[in-house]
Amino acid sequence: MFGIFKKDPVKVLEQEYRKLMEEAMNIQRTGDLRAYAAKIVEAEEVAKKIEAARG
Repeated sequence: MFGIFKKDPVKVLEQEYRKLMEEAMNIQRTGDLRAYAAKIVEAEEVAKKIEAARG
């Protein structure tokens, strides 16, 4: 009955991925390449989860 109110897990992960990539872009602009690389690694982990969820 309440299944219509559930969020699609793939959409949630995609939003998280976009947020991480935007944060990475802002970090890159400041010149902190180590923090940028760490944020990209986080984003890639989320991308792997998205691929696994899609099947």
